[in-house]
Amino acid sequence: MINYKYILFFCFLFIGNHPRAFSQTHVKKENHSTINKNKADSLLNIGIKKQESGNFAESVIYFNKSLESYYENKDFKKAGDCYSYLAISYSLQGNYVQSLSYFEKSISEYKKSGYKLGISSVTNNMGGTYYYLGKLPQALSCYQKVLELQKEIKDPKTIAITTQNIGGIYSKLEDYSSALKYYKRAYDVYKKVNDVKAIAQNLNSTGSIQVRMKDFDLAYKNLNKALSIANEQNDKQIKVEVLNNLGTLFYRKLDYSNALAYFNNTLQLAKEMNSQQYIGDSQIAIGNIYIEQGKNNEAVKLCNKGFAIAQKIGSLSLKKDACDCLYQSYKKLNDNKRALSYYEKSNIFEDSLNSKETSNRMMNMEFQKQQLTDSIAYVKREHIIQIKHKEEVQEQEKQRNIFIVSLCFILVVAGGLWSRLNFVRKSREALRVEKDRSEELLLNILPEEIAEELKQKGSVNARDFNLVSILFTDFKSFTQTAERMSPQSLVEEINVCFRAFDLISEKYQIEKIKTIGDSYMAAGGIPKPDQNSLKNIVLAGLEMQGFMAERKTENIQTNKPAFEMRLGIHAGPIVAGIVGVKKFQYDVWGDTVNTASRIESNGMVGKVNISESLYHLIKNEDCFVFEYRGNIQAKGKGELKMYFVEANSERI
Repeated sequence: MINYKYILFFCFLFIGNHPRAFSQTHVKKENHSTINKNKADSLLNIGIKKQESGNFAESVIYFNKSLESYYENKDFKKAGDCYSYLAISYSLQGNYVQSLSYFEKSISEYKKSGYKLGISSVTNNMGGTYYYLGKLPQALSCYQKVLELQKEIKDPKTIAITTQNIGGIYSKLEDYSSALKYYKRAYDVYKKVNDVKAIAQNLNSTGSIQVRMKDFDLAYKNLNKALSIANEQNDKQIKVEVLNNLGTLFYRKLDYSNALAYFNNTLQLAKEMNSQQYIGDSQIAIGNIYIEQGKNNEAVKLCNKGFAIAQKIGSLSLKKDACDCLYQSYKKLNDNKRALSYYEKSNIFEDSLNSKETSNRMMNMEFQKQQLTDSIAYVKREHIIQIKHKEEVQEQEKQRNIFIVSLCFILVVAGGLWSRLNFVRKSREALRVEKDRSEELLLNILPEEIAEELKQKGSVNARDFNLVSILFTDFKSFTQTAERMSPQSLVEEINVCFRAFDLISEKYQIEKIKTIGDSYMAAGGIPKPDQNSLKNIVLAGLEMQGFMAERKTENIQTNKPAFEMRLGIHAGPIVAGIVGVKKFQYDVWGDTVNTASRIESNGMVGKVNISESLYHLIKNEDCFVFEYRGNIQAKGKGELKMYFVEANSERI
């Protein structure tokens, strides 16, 4: 039997009090600012109602409209509210990358207005989004930050929701007793403040744990209570989660008829809400039931649909579930070749889900401070030896001839002072030279911020970045072109190109990561996040292609072989840090890096090829013109939507 994955519903904290609609008054004159604020509050209220009823796409329209008005009034707190609601709508639709980006913007606006409760709430919501992406360490880190903030704020509801979400982490790790303990603490608070929706969410999460523990009667009781509240409150998000868990309950009881009914209801409601996560999840669940019923061809169709959605929203756990379903389907159909293919993919996604912990262990390796201080230590040792030698000579001279020492006392003291001052000056100069040399060497291989951390601590902590752009270049037909060149001319030509790329990267403030053979890799938005990094890295890519075109023309005129280049850019979350203790370098890891490589390899010579996610982030930039390429088959990624980007000559 297939072990089906349960998705726990994470409580989203909605910011503070909903903005009130302004009541009618009899004031004769009302200034323009107040009118704009009334309009913005009204639009925000409509967006919230759309979101609560499950119309997430429509809610986004109203949130964006109200955001414009709040910025006109410089109301940064309300702008933070808008960004937070936008992020929640995108997260509930399965667009997690966009969701994390808006959560970051919300925190930024709340910091301007000093709204600590908002910062705490949004940090909790980011933890829930990381959970859905299968990034448990990042999720837990967010919840720990919330509890740290709550030591000062002491908001009981925020603490309760975060406590429940930490219980979800324990559930994912299959520590069910600890999970139920955290859920019970949260439930007591919800009952005390009479938060009906939170009680429903808590009962749903508790029921899902009891399903795993095979306590089916108690699970059914709690899930039905949650469903009743969801229906009373007309909360579609809670309802779709409860229906999903009820389907899972009957699947575990081998009652496939009832399980199928619940999953079909889940799928129908998820489509109404445009919740991609639950559309894909319920399709895979129904596919698993079809396998048990011997309907393997139908299972293949549904699980393929689920796999396509998993690829679209970037959920590793959903990809793994889809591959498990397809493996079992093709195995039952005796299509061993395809079965093996999906079995291997499932293992790859399983490894990816665990790669975060592995990379963290690598990042925690301590660097030996001696590497940076050897030269300074050498100068200090020489200093001490010379001082001791000088003292010994003076002592011998004093013992041998007190008379001479007495007569020459003033001269010796003067000479000693001069010698000491001269020695100190030389020592300081030697220290300065060695320090400058170490600084220059370190800054040549590491970003300044990372180098400072390395000098101060002797190690560098790994960091998560929610949105970083990755650029790859590669020379087409490199081997064939290189065969027509001598080794020296080949190296010189590559050096000319990469030196130009380094200057372009510096111009647009993007970070060169490394070169691998004839491939060049750079990143935008690290180690310091920059709101202009996405635009700048595309401008850098266009300038690199422009340089290669000019270089080709020059080489052809002098009858020299010329290289042509592909270039691809993708944006998404990554992990960055340093590994090793010798010849160390700043590097990045994550699925975003792999996807950027595939975008480059599927590009065209002379063009800048970008991913769909990057296109959505920069599509409103007037300086670019885009050409949609359609779905392109990428190795290991399936079909990806790609775009060519060019400079908008009318805006130059």
